[in-house]
Amino acid sequence: MGRKEDNIKKATEVMHDLPQIRNLCIAAHIDHGKTTLSDNLIAGAGMMSSDLAGAARVLDFDEQESARGITINAASASMVHTYEKQDFLINLIDTPGHVDFGGDVTRAMRAVDGCFILACAVEGPMPQTETVVRQALKEKVKPVLFINKVDRLINELQVTPEDMMARFQETIKKVNKLIRQFAPEEFKKSWQVDVGSGTVAFGSAYHNWGITVPYMQKSGISFKEIFEYCNNEDQKTLAKKAPVHEVLLDMAVAELPSPVQAQPYRIPNIWNGDMDSAIGKAMLTCDPEAELAMMITKIWMDPHAGEVAVGRIYSGAINQGESVYAIGAAKPERVQQVAMMVGADRITVPKVVAGNIAAITGIKSAAAGVTLSRDKDFEPFEAIRHYSDPVVTVAVEPKSMKDLPKFIDALRALAKADASLQVTTNQETGEALLAGMGELHLEITTYRIEEEQGIKVQVSPPIVVYREGLESNNRGNPFEGKSPNRHNRFFIEVEALPEDVVQALRDGHFGDGTVRDKDSKETGDKFAEFGMDKDMMRKIYAINGTNVLVNDTKGIQGLHETRELIIEAFNEVCKKGPVADEPITGVMVRVVDAKLHEDAIHRGPAQTIPAVRNGIKGAMLRGRTVIMEPMQKAFVSVPNDWLGQVTREVTNRRGIIEDMPSEGEVTTVVGILPIAETFGFSNDIRAASQGRAVWNTENLGFEKLPEHLFDKVVGEIRTRKGLKPEPYPESYYAE
Repeated sequence: MGRKEDNIKKATEVMHDLPQIRNLCIAAHIDHGKTTLSDNLIAGAGMMSSDLAGAARVLDFDEQESARGITINAASASMVHTYEKQDFLINLIDTPGHVDFGGDVTRAMRAVDGCFILACAVEGPMPQTETVVRQALKEKVKPVLFINKVDRLINELQVTPEDMMARFQETIKKVNKLIRQFAPEEFKKSWQVDVGSGTVAFGSAYHNWGITVPYMQKSGISFKEIFEYCNNEDQKTLAKKAPVHEVLLDMAVAELPSPVQAQPYRIPNIWNGDMDSAIGKAMLTCDPEAELAMMITKIWMDPHAGEVAVGRIYSGAINQGESVYAIGAAKPERVQQVAMMVGADRITVPKVVAGNIAAITGIKSAAAGVTLSRDKDFEPFEAIRHYSDPVVTVAVEPKSMKDLPKFIDALRALAKADASLQVTTNQETGEALLAGMGELHLEITTYRIEEEQGIKVQVSPPIVVYREGLESNNRGNPFEGKSPNRHNRFFIEVEALPEDVVQALRDGHFGDGTVRDKDSKETGDKFAEFGMDKDMMRKIYAINGTNVLVNDTKGIQGLHETRELIIEAFNEVCKKGPVADEPITGVMVRVVDAKLHEDAIHRGPAQTIPAVRNGIKGAMLRGRTVIMEPMQKAFVSVPNDWLGQVTREVTNRRGIIEDMPSEGEVTTVVGILPIAETFGFSNDIRAASQGRAVWNTENLGFEKLPEHLFDKVVGEIRTRKGLKPEPYPESYYAE
């Protein structure tokens, strides 16, 4: 039996020894060598030929960006590792490093208990490293540190051993500071990484070697030898003496928790149900015999099997052929295949038990973030909150109409697999609008449609998604919305919500959607904690994103029967504001009075919805609507000779330079830019620095558009959407 077959057999056996399982992911800044490392760990464990691992690594930076979608199927891989004469099953989930794919990282963190933070020895921790560490700690995932590309320090920067130590210490200090800042209270101390205790490793994933203090003790290699091997360009021998997969997997087994250790503190963090219930206890103890509780964290498309849902099982087991509910779906669905991801292969097994990561097919309603259980009333896991909203849209359509059905299927699958992507399709024309996190996110999505599905598409230039907000409110001066038959009138006032309330809404503190009568008191009290009027907020009707609808009327007959219609009108305005049909943000809508026709037949949807919709839009225009544009923080590191050209690129794009820290020959320009001005930024920065700049960005939310640009931007958006060029409040009076 070959090594791979032997490994597969072992993997299916060890899966039942829960203390011998480790679920982990590798999280890092873009191009710090994450993919290289994943490939090496898999090859080292004998799950993929080592020649292939080499090929997967020589992907050059730009190609890797585009090919990143296909690294280790971007799903997960399991391998068996022997440590102190015992077999351990390591389930590794790959995560992307680019800010546009932050959603994928958050989802992957949900499925694991430990993570390797990867930092480049030359660059040290970068902004994206910080984001990733924050996401890990928020999900109570224990970190260990791997400092990669050590060979570059020695060979390219020619540093001395003392210098090298000082650099390592600096990196460790930075990572520990992040852990102190973001770790849960009880772990701030115990999760600090430290060379002596074996939670920090050094090495080069590219050259396949790594080292930790425990491994030095075990193998007798000294730090001096490592330095000499690198200096003499003999990293091959080093890789034989201290193979990176062995060093890191040893560290994972020794330092990262098993599901049995991790679930008692992770479950209360990700599940809001009753911990004393049978299922609550089963999840805390990771009981494989109990009721099934599984969370899907990723969907990927297999050309043969269709949609494969990958997720973590917290209790019970998932069996082939049984029926389970995707919580929220109306009917149960049959699990066609259950598999483990061993290396790059899916190995079908009759069942996978709690504490493991499983891949299943057949559950059509599964999507990233969905909970699976046999009990349809099971309390689902906490929704995965994304750090940012989609800010850029492109229109995509198939070049040939015969591809239309296939194209619509491909979009449906993409939207399921990537929760940070919003897809809206126009069924008649086949045009689809894709809204994503940035230019790169959308480029890769269209690349996937073309390459993986083989559909040639046409893509429009990217369009920025703005938001509409309020600058001043119209308290005490309600706007009257009339119904087309003039028998119903709604009087509406709007006001801007305080910044801290908007942030709490964004974090999901108050929930989302229609607020049921029985919950309105509790929801109102939550708003009161932020200093809002408790009595008024207890009359809340609905929450949509960062907007709130309150029924602030007294004793109006028949109003309750139109409640659903009022909410529907409010939801429509949340999607399309009065100025430019863009989504609205941070607005509280209050219905303060209404005059309704006594006959219900005259206050149906065709009357109520337009009346309320016009009332809200008119009130917003009277209160003064502003356009909010999405902003981005850019970090551009560039050799000092090209600094002037780079700062010019930033300031020419309405950018504000916040900081310019310099280290040796390199300065980092930290600037804030409107996303509308960033298209083509990457090419211009390359040209301005002759390809020497390294940069990354993170989304910063929305800021008010400067007043002198208001009319121009609104005019452009309205023209693009085929609306009259200027919005007037008069147009919201009943015709």
